[in-house]
Amino acid sequence: MSVNMGSIDRLLRVILGLALLAFAFFGPADIAWKWVGYIGVVPLLTAAIGWCPAYTILGIKTCKAS
Repeated sequence: MSVNMGSIDRLLRVILGLALLAFAFFGPADIAWKWVGYIGVVPLLTAAIGWCPAYTILGIKTCKAS
């Protein structure tokens, strides 16, 4: 399992993950689909480890390292 995400990709995933979690915790209480915000954990985890399983399957690599 090697790193396959670049720094910009990781930063965007952190921003997206935090935004989704903020929606889950602080969004309007009357919305029935607030659970979707908890999906924000996935981009946060992939950004933290620098590896995306979907990138591996699709053969994508956004990091500059070999």
